[in-house]
Amino acid sequence: MEKMKANSVLLKPAQCALDLGVGSERALYVNQDYILRKLGKVHRGISLMYTYYPKEKEWPTRASLIPTDKKATGAWDYPYEDYFPYLGGVLGRTDDEPFNFMKEIRQHGQDVVLTLTIDPTLTEEDLIPIAKDLLPYGRILLRVNHECTGSWFCYTKRASYQQIADFYVLVCKVMHEHAPNVKMILCAGMYENATGKIEMEDIFLEAFKVTDYWSFDQYLALHWGWPFDVAKKGGNSFACYDVDEVYERSRKTVERLKLLTGMDKPVLMSELNADGDVTGPYEQSNMMRHFMELLEKEENPWLSGFTLYQFRDDGRLGLEITDPNNKDVGIEQPILGMYKKQLHKPFFSQPIESGSEVSFPCKLRWGSSEDSEGVEVSIKVEKNPHFAELYFDEELIDANLMFEFGGYWFYKAPGVKCIDLMSYFFENPLEDDCSKEFKLRIFAPPATGKNSTDSKDSLFNYYYDLPKLPKIRIEYEPVSITKKY
Repeated sequence: MEKMKANSVLLKPAQCALDLGVGSERALYVNQDYILRKLGKVHRGISLMYTYYPKEKEWPTRASLIPTDKKATGAWDYPYEDYFPYLGGVLGRTDDEPFNFMKEIRQHGQDVVLTLTIDPTLTEEDLIPIAKDLLPYGRILLRVNHECTGSWFCYTKRASYQQIADFYVLVCKVMHEHAPNVKMILCAGMYENATGKIEMEDIFLEAFKVTDYWSFDQYLALHWGWPFDVAKKGGNSFACYDVDEVYERSRKTVERLKLLTGMDKPVLMSELNADGDVTGPYEQSNMMRHFMELLEKEENPWLSGFTLYQFRDDGRLGLEITDPNNKDVGIEQPILGMYKKQLHKPFFSQPIESGSEVSFPCKLRWGSSEDSEGVEVSIKVEKNPHFAELYFDEELIDANLMFEFGGYWFYKAPGVKCIDLMSYFFENPLEDDCSKEFKLRIFAPPATGKNSTDSKDSLFNYYYDLPKLPKIRIEYEPVSITKKY
Protein backbone atom coordinates (compact mmCIF):
# COMPACT_ATOMS: atom_id res chain seq x y z
CA MET A 1 0.00 0.00 0.00
CA GLU A 2 2.97 2.35 0.55
CA LYS A 3 3.37 2.90 -3.20
CA MET A 4 -0.29 3.65 -3.82
CA LYS A 5 -1.28 7.05 -5.18
CA ALA A 6 -2.39 9.45 -2.45
CA ASN A 7 -4.30 12.70 -2.74
CA SER A 8 -4.88 15.56 -0.37
CA VAL A 9 -8.33 15.97 1.19
CA LEU A 10 -10.10 18.78 3.02
CA LEU A 11 -12.63 18.21 5.80
CA LYS A 12 -15.43 20.80 5.52
CA PRO A 13 -18.55 21.84 7.49
CA ALA A 14 -21.74 19.78 7.30
CA GLN A 15 -24.93 21.42 6.09
CA CYS A 16 -26.16 20.94 9.65
CA ALA A 17 -23.53 20.00 12.23
CA LEU A 18 -24.30 17.54 15.00
CA ASP A 19 -22.80 17.91 18.47
CA LEU A 20 -23.37 15.46 21.31
CA GLY A 21 -23.82 16.17 25.01
CA VAL A 22 -21.66 13.86 27.11
CA GLY A 23 -22.05 14.38 30.83
CA SER A 24 -23.97 16.99 32.82
CA GLU A 25 -25.79 17.27 36.15
CA ARG A 26 -27.75 14.21 34.99
CA ALA A 27 -24.94 11.89 33.98
CA LEU A 28 -21.24 11.10 33.99
CA TYR A 29 -18.84 11.55 31.08
CA VAL A 30 -18.60 8.59 28.68
CA ASN A 31 -15.28 7.94 26.94
CA GLN A 32 -15.02 8.73 23.24
CA ASP A 33 -13.85 5.26 22.18
CA TYR A 34 -17.09 3.75 23.46
CA ILE A 35 -19.23 6.39 21.75
CA LEU A 36 -17.33 6.04 18.47
CA ARG A 37 -17.84 2.29 18.43
CA LYS A 38 -21.56 2.61 19.22
CA LEU A 39 -22.24 5.26 16.54
CA GLY A 40 -19.49 4.57 13.99
CA LYS A 41 -18.89 8.26 13.37
CA VAL A 42 -17.45 11.36 14.98
CA HIS A 43 -19.45 14.48 15.84
CA ARG A 44 -18.56 18.06 15.02
CA GLY A 45 -18.21 18.67 18.76
CA ILE A 46 -18.73 17.12 22.17
CA SER A 47 -20.60 19.22 24.73
CA LEU A 48 -19.41 19.32 28.35
CA MET A 49 -21.20 21.18 31.17
CA TYR A 50 -19.41 22.70 34.19
CA THR A 51 -19.85 25.44 36.75
CA TYR A 52 -17.51 28.07 38.23
CA TYR A 53 -18.15 29.91 41.53
CA PRO A 54 -14.63 30.33 42.94
CA LYS A 55 -15.59 32.90 45.62
CA GLU A 56 -18.03 30.57 47.38
CA LYS A 57 -16.73 29.17 50.67
CA GLU A 58 -17.84 25.62 49.72
CA TRP A 59 -16.09 25.74 46.33
CA PRO A 60 -15.09 23.43 44.61
CA THR A 61 -17.44 20.90 46.24
CA ARG A 62 -20.18 19.83 43.88
CA ALA A 63 -23.33 21.72 44.88
CA SER A 64 -25.48 18.67 45.66
CA LEU A 65 -22.75 17.30 47.96
CA ILE A 66 -22.48 20.39 50.18
CA PRO A 67 -23.54 19.41 53.75
CA THR A 68 -26.82 21.13 54.64
CA ASP A 69 -29.98 20.61 56.68
CA LYS A 70 -32.07 21.87 53.78
CA LYS A 71 -33.55 19.23 51.49
CA ALA A 72 -33.44 20.08 47.80
CA THR A 73 -36.78 20.01 46.01
CA GLY A 74 -35.55 21.04 42.56
CA ALA A 75 -32.61 20.47 40.27
CA TRP A 76 -31.08 23.89 41.02
CA ASP A 77 -32.07 24.25 44.68
CA TYR A 78 -28.42 24.72 45.70
CA PRO A 79 -25.91 27.57 46.29
CA TYR A 80 -24.70 27.15 42.69
CA GLU A 81 -25.56 24.94 39.72
CA ASP A 82 -25.09 21.21 40.25
CA TYR A 83 -22.76 20.66 37.32
CA PHE A 84 -19.32 19.32 38.14
CA PRO A 85 -16.96 22.14 39.20
CA TYR A 86 -14.59 23.64 36.66
CA LEU A 87 -11.21 23.09 38.30
CA GLY A 88 -9.17 25.50 36.20
CA GLY A 89 -9.20 29.25 36.67
CA VAL A 90 -7.96 30.27 40.12
CA LEU A 91 -7.54 26.61 41.13
CA GLY A 92 -5.15 26.00 38.23
CA ARG A 93 -5.89 22.25 38.05
CA THR A 94 -5.63 21.96 34.27
CA ASP A 95 -4.76 18.25 34.50
CA ASP A 96 -8.19 17.59 36.06
CA GLU A 97 -11.80 18.09 34.94
CA PRO A 98 -12.78 19.16 32.37
CA PHE A 99 -9.36 19.30 30.72
CA ASN A 100 -8.73 15.53 30.76
CA PHE A 101 -11.97 15.09 28.81
CA MET A 102 -11.22 18.03 26.50
CA LYS A 103 -7.94 16.41 25.50
CA GLU A 104 -9.63 13.10 24.70
CA ILE A 105 -12.32 14.82 22.63
CA ARG A 106 -9.73 16.60 20.49
CA GLN A 107 -7.55 13.48 20.12
CA HIS A 108 -10.63 11.86 18.57
CA GLY A 109 -11.05 14.55 15.92
CA GLN A 110 -13.84 16.57 17.53
CA ASP A 111 -14.12 20.09 18.90
CA VAL A 112 -14.87 20.95 22.52
CA VAL A 113 -18.22 22.64 23.17
CA LEU A 114 -17.94 23.84 26.76
CA THR A 115 -20.85 25.15 28.82
CA LEU A 116 -19.93 27.12 31.95
CA THR A 117 -22.35 28.61 34.43
CA ILE A 118 -20.34 31.38 36.08
CA ASP A 119 -20.94 33.61 39.07
CA PRO A 120 -22.04 36.83 37.30
CA THR A 121 -20.35 39.01 39.93
CA LEU A 122 -16.87 37.99 38.75
CA THR A 123 -14.61 40.66 37.27
CA GLU A 124 -12.46 40.81 34.15
CA GLU A 125 -9.43 39.84 36.26
CA ASP A 126 -11.34 36.78 37.49
CA LEU A 127 -12.13 35.70 33.93
CA ILE A 128 -8.70 36.06 32.31
CA PRO A 129 -7.38 32.81 33.92
CA ILE A 130 -10.21 30.89 32.20
CA ALA A 131 -9.22 32.39 28.85
CA LYS A 132 -5.63 31.28 29.43
CA ASP A 133 -6.85 27.78 30.34
CA LEU A 134 -8.59 27.45 26.97
CA LEU A 135 -5.78 28.72 24.74
CA PRO A 136 -4.26 25.28 23.90
CA TYR A 137 -7.49 23.65 22.74
CA GLY A 138 -7.78 24.98 19.19
CA ARG A 139 -11.21 26.13 18.11
CA ILE A 140 -13.44 25.79 21.15
CA LEU A 141 -17.09 26.82 21.45
CA LEU A 142 -17.89 28.37 24.85
CA ARG A 143 -21.46 28.77 26.09
CA VAL A 144 -21.70 30.91 29.24
CA ASN A 145 -24.76 31.14 31.53
CA HIS A 146 -27.13 29.46 29.13
CA GLU A 147 -30.92 29.79 29.13
CA CYS A 148 -30.23 33.26 30.51
CA THR A 149 -33.79 34.57 30.15
CA GLY A 150 -35.07 31.83 32.48
CA SER A 151 -35.39 31.96 36.24
CA TRP A 152 -34.29 28.47 37.28
CA PHE A 153 -30.49 28.68 37.33
CA CYS A 154 -28.68 29.82 40.47
CA TYR A 155 -26.87 32.66 38.72
CA THR A 156 -30.24 34.31 37.99
CA LYS A 157 -30.74 34.69 41.75
CA ARG A 158 -27.53 36.72 42.07
CA ALA A 159 -28.02 39.37 39.40
CA SER A 160 -30.65 41.19 37.37
CA TYR A 161 -31.17 40.20 33.75
CA GLN A 162 -29.43 43.40 32.66
CA GLN A 163 -26.45 42.49 34.82
CA ILE A 164 -26.44 38.98 33.35
CA ALA A 165 -26.48 40.44 29.83
CA ASP A 166 -23.67 42.87 30.69
CA PHE A 167 -21.65 40.03 32.22
CA TYR A 168 -21.96 38.02 29.00
CA VAL A 169 -20.65 41.01 27.02
CA LEU A 170 -17.71 41.17 29.45
CA VAL A 171 -16.94 37.45 28.95
CA CYS A 172 -16.97 37.97 25.17
CA LYS A 173 -14.53 40.86 25.53
CA VAL A 174 -12.15 38.80 27.67
CA MET A 175 -12.24 35.74 25.41
CA HIS A 176 -11.87 37.67 22.17
CA GLU A 177 -8.89 39.55 23.60
CA HIS A 178 -7.09 36.80 25.53
CA ALA A 179 -8.22 33.59 23.76
CA PRO A 180 -9.01 34.34 20.10
CA ASN A 181 -9.47 30.62 19.45
CA VAL A 182 -12.59 30.65 21.63
CA LYS A 183 -15.93 31.26 19.90
CA MET A 184 -18.75 32.45 22.15
CA ILE A 185 -22.30 31.02 22.19
CA LEU A 186 -25.13 33.16 23.57
CA CYS A 187 -27.98 30.85 24.59
CA ALA A 188 -30.94 33.14 25.27
CA GLY A 189 -34.69 33.43 24.73
CA MET A 190 -36.91 32.52 21.80
CA TYR A 191 -39.58 34.17 19.67
CA GLU A 192 -42.90 34.77 21.41
CA ASN A 193 -46.01 34.67 19.22
CA ALA A 194 -47.91 36.97 21.57
CA THR A 195 -45.44 39.85 21.20
CA GLY A 196 -43.72 39.12 17.90
CA LYS A 197 -40.42 39.58 19.73
CA ILE A 198 -37.72 37.49 21.37
CA GLU A 199 -37.98 37.25 25.13
CA MET A 200 -35.98 40.13 26.73
CA GLU A 201 -34.54 41.10 23.36
CA ASP A 202 -33.93 44.70 24.43
CA ILE A 203 -31.94 43.68 27.49
CA PHE A 204 -29.76 41.21 25.57
CA LEU A 205 -29.41 43.23 22.36
CA GLU A 206 -25.73 44.08 22.86
CA ALA A 207 -24.98 40.47 23.83
CA PHE A 208 -26.64 39.28 20.60
CA LYS A 209 -24.40 41.66 18.67
CA VAL A 210 -21.03 40.77 20.23
CA THR A 211 -21.40 36.98 20.42
CA ASP A 212 -20.10 34.63 17.72
CA TYR A 213 -23.06 32.23 17.73
CA TRP A 214 -26.75 32.67 18.49
CA SER A 215 -28.33 29.79 20.33
CA PHE A 216 -31.38 28.60 22.23
CA ASP A 217 -32.37 25.42 24.04
CA GLN A 218 -35.67 23.77 23.19
CA TYR A 219 -36.85 20.32 24.20
CA LEU A 220 -39.66 18.60 22.34
CA ALA A 221 -40.72 17.15 25.68
CA LEU A 222 -39.18 17.64 29.11
CA HIS A 223 -39.70 16.35 32.64
CA TRP A 224 -38.16 19.16 34.67
CA GLY A 225 -39.30 17.56 37.91
CA TRP A 226 -36.72 14.79 37.51
CA PRO A 227 -35.34 13.28 39.75
CA PHE A 228 -37.64 14.53 42.51
CA ASP A 229 -40.88 13.09 41.14
CA VAL A 230 -42.21 10.68 38.52
CA ALA A 231 -43.96 12.08 35.45
CA LYS A 232 -47.53 10.78 35.46
CA LYS A 233 -50.71 11.78 33.67
CA GLY A 234 -52.26 14.81 35.30
CA GLY A 235 -48.95 16.00 36.73
CA ASN A 236 -47.50 19.50 36.39
CA SER A 237 -43.73 18.90 36.33
CA PHE A 238 -43.42 18.14 32.63
CA ALA A 239 -44.49 19.28 29.18
CA CYS A 240 -44.77 17.90 25.66
CA TYR A 241 -44.83 20.11 22.56
CA ASP A 242 -45.91 19.84 18.95
CA VAL A 243 -42.72 19.22 16.94
CA ASP A 244 -43.89 21.29 13.97
CA GLU A 245 -44.69 24.22 16.25
CA VAL A 246 -41.27 23.99 17.92
CA TYR A 247 -39.63 23.98 14.51
CA GLU A 248 -41.60 27.02 13.36
CA ARG A 249 -40.92 28.96 16.57
CA SER A 250 -37.22 28.19 16.26
CA ARG A 251 -37.16 29.43 12.67
CA LYS A 252 -38.98 32.64 13.65
CA THR A 253 -36.42 33.20 16.41
CA VAL A 254 -33.65 33.25 13.81
CA GLU A 255 -35.55 35.58 11.52
CA ARG A 256 -36.19 37.97 14.42
CA LEU A 257 -32.52 37.92 15.48
CA LYS A 258 -31.43 38.93 11.98
CA LEU A 259 -33.97 41.76 11.88
CA LEU A 260 -33.18 42.92 15.41
CA THR A 261 -29.40 43.08 15.00
CA GLY A 262 -28.96 43.65 11.28
CA MET A 263 -26.53 40.73 11.40
CA ASP A 264 -26.40 37.15 10.18
CA LYS A 265 -24.62 34.78 12.57
CA PRO A 266 -24.48 30.97 12.72
CA VAL A 267 -27.30 29.53 14.84
CA LEU A 268 -27.19 26.54 17.17
CA MET A 269 -29.75 24.69 19.21
CA SER A 270 -27.51 23.87 22.14
CA GLU A 271 -29.85 21.36 23.80
CA LEU A 272 -32.45 19.37 21.89
CA ASN A 273 -34.23 16.09 22.58
CA ALA A 274 -37.55 14.65 23.66
CA ASP A 275 -37.74 13.32 27.21
CA GLY A 276 -38.63 9.64 27.36
CA ASP A 277 -40.02 10.21 30.85
CA VAL A 278 -42.89 12.01 29.12
CA THR A 279 -43.19 10.42 25.69
CA GLY A 280 -41.93 6.92 26.35
CA PRO A 281 -39.01 5.48 24.36
CA TYR A 282 -40.74 4.98 21.01
CA GLU A 283 -42.29 8.42 20.55
CA GLN A 284 -39.07 10.01 21.84
CA SER A 285 -37.31 8.52 18.81
CA ASN A 286 -40.14 9.42 16.42
CA MET A 287 -40.27 13.06 17.54
CA MET A 288 -36.53 13.59 17.11
CA ARG A 289 -36.58 11.82 13.74
CA HIS A 290 -39.36 14.12 12.56
CA PHE A 291 -37.48 17.25 13.67
CA MET A 292 -34.30 16.12 11.89
CA GLU A 293 -36.24 15.32 8.74
CA LEU A 294 -37.74 18.82 8.79
CA LEU A 295 -34.23 20.27 8.91
CA GLU A 296 -33.14 18.13 5.98
CA LYS A 297 -36.14 19.15 3.87
CA GLU A 298 -35.82 22.88 4.64
CA GLU A 299 -35.59 24.99 1.47
CA ASN A 300 -34.07 27.96 3.33
CA PRO A 301 -31.68 26.50 5.91
CA TRP A 302 -31.55 28.49 9.15
CA LEU A 303 -29.76 26.16 11.60
CA SER A 304 -26.00 25.56 11.43
CA GLY A 305 -26.08 22.76 14.01
CA PHE A 306 -27.58 21.34 17.18
CA THR A 307 -26.49 19.41 20.26
CA LEU A 308 -28.30 16.17 21.02
CA TYR A 309 -28.75 16.13 24.80
CA GLN A 310 -27.32 13.62 25.60
CA PHE A 311 -25.46 10.35 24.98
CA ARG A 312 -26.13 8.66 28.34
CA ASP A 313 -28.61 10.04 30.86
CA ASP A 314 -29.56 9.05 34.39
CA GLY A 315 -33.15 9.83 33.41
CA ARG A 316 -34.56 9.29 29.93
CA LEU A 317 -32.97 12.13 27.96
CA GLY A 318 -30.24 10.01 26.40
CA LEU A 319 -29.45 7.69 23.54
CA GLU A 320 -28.67 5.37 26.42
CA ILE A 321 -30.02 5.44 29.96
CA THR A 322 -27.67 4.77 32.84
CA ASP A 323 -27.85 1.30 34.37
CA PRO A 324 -28.89 2.05 37.98
CA ASN A 325 -26.69 -0.80 39.19
CA ASN A 326 -23.54 0.46 37.46
CA LYS A 327 -23.06 3.98 36.11
CA ASP A 328 -20.36 2.74 33.74
CA VAL A 329 -23.01 0.76 31.84
CA GLY A 330 -25.54 2.23 29.42
CA ILE A 331 -28.84 0.72 28.28
CA GLU A 332 -29.47 1.49 24.61
CA GLN A 333 -32.79 3.15 23.77
CA PRO A 334 -34.68 3.06 20.43
CA ILE A 335 -33.55 6.64 19.74
CA LEU A 336 -29.92 5.51 19.43
CA GLY A 337 -30.48 3.43 16.30
CA MET A 338 -32.57 6.18 14.71
CA TYR A 339 -30.01 8.86 15.57
CA LYS A 340 -27.16 6.74 14.21
CA LYS A 341 -28.90 6.55 10.83
CA GLN A 342 -29.39 10.31 10.80
CA LEU A 343 -25.80 10.94 11.91
CA HIS A 344 -24.49 9.06 8.86
CA LYS A 345 -26.66 10.97 6.37
CA PRO A 346 -24.77 13.36 4.03
CA PHE A 347 -26.83 16.30 5.33
CA PHE A 348 -25.43 15.86 8.86
CA SER A 349 -21.93 14.74 7.79
CA GLN A 350 -18.80 16.78 7.15
CA PRO A 351 -18.04 16.47 3.42
CA ILE A 352 -14.50 15.50 2.42
CA GLU A 353 -13.18 17.22 -0.69
CA SER A 354 -10.44 15.53 -2.74
CA GLY A 355 -7.44 17.53 -3.94
CA SER A 356 -4.19 17.02 -5.81
CA GLU A 357 -1.71 14.17 -5.58
CA VAL A 358 0.77 14.27 -2.68
CA SER A 359 4.08 12.58 -1.91
CA PHE A 360 5.54 11.42 1.39
CA PRO A 361 6.41 12.59 3.93
CA CYS A 362 3.25 14.69 3.85
CA LYS A 363 2.28 17.49 6.23
CA LEU A 364 -1.24 17.17 7.64
CA ARG A 365 -3.05 20.11 9.25
CA TRP A 366 -5.71 19.79 11.92
CA GLY A 367 -7.64 23.03 12.29
CA SER A 368 -11.01 21.85 13.55
CA SER A 369 -13.59 19.18 12.85
CA GLU A 370 -14.83 21.47 10.05
CA ASP A 371 -11.52 22.56 8.57
CA SER A 372 -8.67 20.04 8.39
CA GLU A 373 -6.34 18.66 5.73
CA GLY A 374 -5.52 14.98 5.35
CA VAL A 375 -4.76 12.41 2.67
CA GLU A 376 -6.70 9.66 0.94
CA VAL A 377 -6.00 6.50 -1.03
CA SER A 378 -8.34 4.30 -3.04
CA ILE A 379 -8.77 0.70 -1.96
CA LYS A 380 -10.58 -1.84 -4.14
CA VAL A 381 -12.35 -4.54 -2.14
CA GLU A 382 -13.23 -7.49 -4.34
CA LYS A 383 -15.93 -9.01 -2.12
CA ASN A 384 -16.96 -9.18 1.50
CA PRO A 385 -13.68 -9.63 3.42
CA HIS A 386 -12.91 -11.78 6.43
CA PHE A 387 -10.07 -9.49 7.47
CA ALA A 388 -9.59 -5.77 6.84
CA GLU A 389 -6.84 -4.26 8.96
CA LEU A 390 -4.39 -1.37 9.06
CA TYR A 391 -0.87 -1.99 10.42
CA PHE A 392 1.52 0.61 11.80
CA ASP A 393 5.28 0.05 11.98
CA GLU A 394 7.85 1.92 14.07
CA GLU A 395 7.56 5.07 11.91
CA LEU A 396 3.81 5.30 12.60
CA ILE A 397 3.45 3.67 16.00
CA ASP A 398 3.41 6.97 17.92
CA ALA A 399 0.97 8.70 15.56
CA ASN A 400 -2.47 9.88 16.69
CA LEU A 401 -4.72 9.31 13.66
CA MET A 402 -8.36 9.31 12.59
CA PHE A 403 -9.51 7.26 9.60
CA GLU A 404 -12.68 7.70 7.54
CA PHE A 405 -13.66 4.58 5.59
CA GLY A 406 -17.02 4.20 3.85
CA GLY A 407 -18.49 6.93 6.06
CA TYR A 408 -17.35 5.18 9.24
CA TRP A 409 -14.62 6.61 11.46
CA PHE A 410 -11.84 4.79 13.28
CA TYR A 411 -9.36 6.05 15.84
CA LYS A 412 -5.72 5.05 16.29
CA ALA A 413 -4.14 6.14 19.59
CA PRO A 414 -0.38 6.55 19.99
CA GLY A 415 1.19 3.12 20.59
CA VAL A 416 -1.51 1.15 18.74
CA LYS A 417 -0.12 -1.21 16.08
CA CYS A 418 -3.29 -2.42 14.33
CA ILE A 419 -6.77 -1.06 13.59
CA ASP A 420 -9.57 -3.42 12.51
CA LEU A 421 -11.94 -2.02 9.85
CA MET A 422 -14.27 -5.02 9.86
CA SER A 423 -16.98 -3.31 11.91
CA TYR A 424 -17.87 -1.40 8.74
CA PHE A 425 -18.47 -4.64 6.84
CA PHE A 426 -20.41 -6.20 9.71
CA GLU A 427 -23.03 -3.48 9.23
CA ASN A 428 -22.56 -3.01 5.47
CA PRO A 429 -21.66 -6.41 4.00
CA LEU A 430 -20.81 -6.54 0.31
CA GLU A 431 -22.81 -8.86 -1.88
CA ASP A 432 -21.02 -11.92 -3.24
CA ASP A 433 -18.81 -11.16 -6.25
CA CYS A 434 -19.62 -7.45 -5.93
CA SER A 435 -16.43 -5.39 -5.74
CA LYS A 436 -16.38 -1.83 -4.42
CA GLU A 437 -13.81 0.94 -4.36
CA PHE A 438 -13.36 2.69 -1.03
CA LYS A 439 -11.57 5.87 -0.07
CA LEU A 440 -9.45 5.60 3.06
CA ARG A 441 -9.01 9.11 4.48
CA ILE A 442 -6.38 9.89 7.11
CA PHE A 443 -6.37 12.87 9.48
CA ALA A 444 -4.06 13.72 12.37
CA PRO A 445 -5.67 15.54 15.32
CA PRO A 446 -3.28 16.65 18.10
CA ALA A 447 -1.69 13.65 19.81
CA THR A 448 -1.91 15.24 23.26
CA GLY A 449 -5.25 16.89 22.58
CA LYS A 450 -3.57 20.29 22.82
CA ASN A 451 -2.09 22.79 20.36
CA SER A 452 1.05 24.79 20.82
CA THR A 453 0.47 28.41 21.84
CA ASP A 454 3.72 29.70 20.35
CA SER A 455 2.07 31.66 17.54
CA LYS A 456 -1.32 32.81 16.32
CA ASP A 457 -1.31 30.05 13.70
CA SER A 458 -0.57 27.37 16.29
CA LEU A 459 -3.56 28.50 18.34
CA PHE A 460 -5.76 27.39 15.44
CA ASN A 461 -3.74 24.68 13.68
CA TYR A 462 -1.84 21.54 14.65
CA TYR A 463 0.58 19.96 12.15
CA TYR A 464 1.84 16.41 11.78
CA ASP A 465 4.31 15.03 9.24
CA LEU A 466 2.88 11.73 8.02
CA PRO A 467 5.97 9.74 6.92
CA LYS A 468 4.13 7.04 4.99
CA LEU A 469 0.86 5.20 4.62
CA PRO A 470 -0.06 2.30 6.90
CA LYS A 471 -0.04 -1.21 5.50
CA ILE A 472 -3.44 -2.66 4.78
CA ARG A 473 -4.37 -6.31 4.99
CA ILE A 474 -7.49 -7.55 3.22
CA GLU A 475 -8.25 -11.27 3.20
CA TYR A 476 -11.31 -12.86 1.62
CA GLU A 477 -11.11 -16.28 3.27
CA PRO A 478 -10.45 -17.57 6.79
CA VAL A 479 -6.80 -18.27 7.59
CA SER A 480 -7.72 -21.87 8.35
CA ILE A 481 -10.97 -23.80 8.43
CA THR A 482 -11.78 -27.51 8.25
CA LYS A 483 -15.24 -27.07 6.75
CA LYS A 484 -18.08 -24.57 6.61
CA TYR A 485 -20.67 -24.99 9.33
